Amino acid sequence: MPAPLISAADFASRGFDYVVVGGGTAGLAVAARLSEDPSLVIGVLEAGPEALEDDAINSPGRFLQTLGTKYDWQFQTVPQEGLGGRALAWPRGKVLGGTSALNLMTWNRGNKEDYDAWEQLGNKGWGWDGLLPFFKKTEAFHLPDKETQSACRAYYDPSAIGADGPVHASYSKQYPKAYQLCYDTLVSLGIRENKAHHAGSNVGVWTNPVSVDPDRNTRSYAASAYYVPNSSRQNLLILTEALVDEVVLDQEHGQWIATGVRFRHGNDSFVVKASREVVLSAGSVQSPQLLELSGIGSPQALEEAGVEVRISNPNVGENLQDHLMTVSVFEIDSSLQGEDLGAPTSPFCYLPVSTAASEGESEPLLSKVDMLEQVDPEKDDILRSRFDPKANLGQFEYIFELGNWNSNFHPDPLDGKKYASVLQILQYPFSRGSIHILPSNPSFDDGSRSTIATKPVINPGYYYGERGEVDLETMKQCIRFSDKLCTSMPLSSVVRSRVAPPSSVTSDADLRDWVVRNTTTDWHPVGTCAMGGHRGIRSGVVDDRLRVYGVERLRVVDASIMPLQISAHLQATVYAIAEKGAHLILEDNVERRT
Repeated sequence: MPAPLISAADFASRGFDYVVVGGGTAGLAVAARLSEDPSLVIGVLEAGPEALEDDAINSPGRFLQTLGTKYDWQFQTVPQEGLGGRALAWPRGKVLGGTSALNLMTWNRGNKEDYDAWEQLGNKGWGWDGLLPFFKKTEAFHLPDKETQSACRAYYDPSAIGADGPVHASYSKQYPKAYQLCYDTLVSLGIRENKAHHAGSNVGVWTNPVSVDPDRNTRSYAASAYYVPNSSRQNLLILTEALVDEVVLDQEHGQWIATGVRFRHGNDSFVVKASREVVLSAGSVQSPQLLELSGIGSPQALEEAGVEVRISNPNVGENLQDHLMTVSVFEIDSSLQGEDLGAPTSPFCYLPVSTAASEGESEPLLSKVDMLEQVDPEKDDILRSRFDPKANLGQFEYIFELGNWNSNFHPDPLDGKKYASVLQILQYPFSRGSIHILPSNPSFDDGSRSTIATKPVINPGYYYGERGEVDLETMKQCIRFSDKLCTSMPLSSVVRSRVAPPSSVTSDADLRDWVVRNTTTDWHPVGTCAMGGHRGIRSGVVDDRLRVYGVERLRVVDASIMPLQISAHLQATVYAIAEKGAHLILEDNVERRT
């Protein structure tokens, strides 16, 4: 069902209570929940097109095919010193449904301690207990039958899952021999089989569920889950292919107030009013970009970009955290047959440092962590605690997949060899980066200043400085465990050799060089409009009700509000943030009425 036709002029002339910027993972969830109140009128502006009938999105087996297309913003980092000067692609969804239309459909949650850390920083209600109802509200978890549960190790804790939510979550009914061998090998190495990985601890080995509707075998994403079932609501309007230039801010009695949004559609410019609030759900890249374009941010960054400073907040666009990833590749027995799995559904394994590395290997790493200069003492103490030998938190994530997943390894397609990959992903990075608008430049379309169409400066700071050095050393330990996995029985019975890193990489120096040249991103950026907690505007961009400091009637609801990274893929958490954000907005709307 396509989005209802509405002209940009008609959209701009409507009287909206709330205008949501970004029709993506978070934005559509927020808009759908707000529109459950028939007395409220909700407008959504999405930069990309609607693609509800496009099989490249809907078919789970066609994951990754939309990257680099019209549905992708096609962002790129600046060259990274810590990666030997390489720049990395940063795909982000530019389509109705956002990145949930492009991702690999992984459906998991972080550890209880990950979210409790947010609350520990002073963000009331954002711990595990406060978020669990919203995790459950999001999902329609399809229970596996007994045969699938046994054959595919498709376990779950019934107390932690949702049954009636809009997003379908399910297990594949296919489980190739190689996956079974990997799972059994992890268990033989003493890794705990986690039969309740949804319930507050994902540490151990378990089979990955995905956001797929098993009855239709289609991707379940924000557009199909939150918009389509509610598209007939007269109080929910969406305008696609609309580029937002800025949040309109007016000043009353010395206080800045968000009153609407300026946007472009085609060659025309419009202003749409929001009588109650503007909600930014443009993601970790573009929510801070829009704040800066609206005059909210670091005075230096704004002045260099030719933007008038309205609210000074140097935290906008800072605190960027991402999951770093390397991929080891192994040649496997050519007799092994892969299956058409649709969305990737394989053994997932999250391990603490103390489990993946020997005591002799982990001690030097712990010493480096202890010697780090503190930047934000409260956050740094939490990060340090995750390296404690007693901490049962997944610092390392391992995903075993059939095929070659390393873009730097190029085997001869005619050699008849088969490969398997181990994706090694660092969960709690010390590396910190930033996202800012570009300084003014006469070459820009409008002659001088940056716009939302001007790609921002994305600098994740991968492996940079002494903090990045800790991440690099941690990644080396992460890779060594993959070698142990693939040289242990029963998996070793089908593994012939390691091909990436090549067998010639044996020394610590060689491995370090390989890590620098091969590290990429798992595309999980967070933190650029973080909740400030106890320290308020000195540490963040929004309060624990997601209201932007220094501006009335303006919120941010997306992954950018996360103050610290989690040990999990982001999708389910972003939906929970959106559900909770909508709940807070509706609560405050009731208070405003009384």
